[in-house]
Amino acid sequence: MGIFVKTQDKIDANDKTLSQLLDRQKFYIDYFQREYRWGKKHIELLVEDLTATFEKSYDHAHDRPAVENYQNYYLGPVVFSEDLADGKKSIIDGQQRITSITLLLIYLHHLQSGSDDRVSVENLIYSEKYGRKSFNMTEETREPCLQSLYKNGSYEAKEDDDETVINMAERYDNIAQSLELDERALPFFVDWLLNKVVFVEIVAYSEENAYTIFETMNDRGLNLTSTEMLKGYVLSKISDSKKRLEIDAIWKKQIQKLHEYGETADQTFFQSWFRGKYAVSMRPGKAGAENQDFELIGTKFHSWFKDNHKKLFELEKSEDFYNYFKEQFPFYVKLTSQIWDAQEEFNSKIPHLHYVQYWGIAESLQDPLLVASVTFNDDPEKIWKKLDYVARYIETFTVRRSANSKKFGQTSIRYTMFNLMKEIRDKSPDAVATTLSTEIGHIEQKWDGVPNFRMHGHNKRFVKHLLSRISGYMDELVGGSTNYVTYHHPSAGKPFEIEHLLGAKFDDYKDDDEYKAGFEHESDFHEWRNAIGALVLLPNGKNQSYGSDKYEEKLKHYIKENAYVQTLHKKFYEKNPDFLRKNKKLGFQCHAHLTKKDIEKRNELVKRVCEEIWSTKHFG
Repeated sequence: MGIFVKTQDKIDANDKTLSQLLDRQKFYIDYFQREYRWGKKHIELLVEDLTATFEKSYDHAHDRPAVENYQNYYLGPVVFSEDLADGKKSIIDGQQRITSITLLLIYLHHLQSGSDDRVSVENLIYSEKYGRKSFNMTEETREPCLQSLYKNGSYEAKEDDDETVINMAERYDNIAQSLELDERALPFFVDWLLNKVVFVEIVAYSEENAYTIFETMNDRGLNLTSTEMLKGYVLSKISDSKKRLEIDAIWKKQIQKLHEYGETADQTFFQSWFRGKYAVSMRPGKAGAENQDFELIGTKFHSWFKDNHKKLFELEKSEDFYNYFKEQFPFYVKLTSQIWDAQEEFNSKIPHLHYVQYWGIAESLQDPLLVASVTFNDDPEKIWKKLDYVARYIETFTVRRSANSKKFGQTSIRYTMFNLMKEIRDKSPDAVATTLSTEIGHIEQKWDGVPNFRMHGHNKRFVKHLLSRISGYMDELVGGSTNYVTYHHPSAGKPFEIEHLLGAKFDDYKDDDEYKAGFEHESDFHEWRNAIGALVLLPNGKNQSYGSDKYEEKLKHYIKENAYVQTLHKKFYEKNPDFLRKNKKLGFQCHAHLTKKDIEKRNELVKRVCEEIWSTKHFG
């Protein structure tokens, strides 16, 4: 006699490709899975993993059907509760991943616009019924953001937006910044993403069963991490029981310190430490290539250490392991903590670490690059110098690329940064400075792109960073106490927003007998209105209150704002003799009107300021 199972007690589990999981589907977000909390590093790591796995199989000589034989990528289990009465599916576990994948699909939808080889992804983003589109992740507060991202490729955050909406808009911009594929590879990648990225879909037909599965899957108490397996191996190599207990106590203390930064911070630490100080190889970017040091450390650093500690670490005897983990392990934990603290909180000794927290490269490259130059037992002054030099280089690299509308995703810069990592490893501060200064000279993108730079939907965060750096630099020139943090993310007071110097109405700037604005037509006006020389930062509220006012009306208020804005007004030059002396090189000037020629002058001014802020002379 067979066993009868109630339908509501049944649980189904099936492999599903991304296309099978999302095609014309609708998922409701349950009460305990409501907020979307992925950060920049999470989305960058996802994009990095996806593109790296794809590129292991992709070859320019392939035809599209070859994708069927490409390597799969497993994106984990997702758990749903399905109501038997109406077929309504609630997502219990996997909301973070599915939301992130949806943002990626929306970006790929825009990226393929106008392509002859376009792969349709619309049915995976939304379903349509009676002419009305509804997105796969159904939740009312998300709808305006998703609609705007799908329609316009951008979303303007509002004051009352919740955490989920703010994070979705920011992560979409992160995807736009980090995903880099050449035109030929793009349809191959979309084919691969839809058909070779795999989930395990688990469907329970009662909410109680679904939640039990969720709890079970998130109870990781019995799973050994790479850190724990590394610890076990290291302790097994120390034969003296007292010394083994000593290292065990040191290990626990250091891991506890790291966990203050997050539950997986210990794994990030070991990956950065081993990559920065010991990795000597990286997988070539060609189909079928095997993972090398850099990739192996990123996946199973405990296994990599076991295979390489004799050759790279020179650890053979029990005493070697004891001394190394007694001395060097705490040193590099302290170093990593200092790096993370300075990235989070502005430190005038190493300011560039804070800047690259907001406009740096992928964490998987940035942290190892910072660690690489520091030598065990360097004194604090040497450490500060090296870290700031490396962070200065990183910011110069990212700003130069962005000002020329070039991306700097992990895929396209990994070899450059890895080779640099090896080049500066264990060098003196002077040697690090010389190497980085030389490397800056080799950056393909020069400051010549600045006068042609324009703000658009995908680069507003970069514009905010650039204007915050310029505004902080100007305050420093005139002896002010404010800095980058004041403009970019103040802890108190009103946040600063991007202000268009030109009002929004084209009719106010048409040529007449007295006023020659120089804008040929409305689209030409809007292009120049978004030029970098026609943008400043003002406190939130003020930029909105000035709104569509003509520039000449705004100008009388600008003399009361920050120094960079004040330079537009003639009175500023009457009150700042110190600045006038410094201004001989920079060439600031006031502008009673703002014509196309005035904006051209301001664009060239921004270029000169950038050349000064990011000059290689700062490397000593």
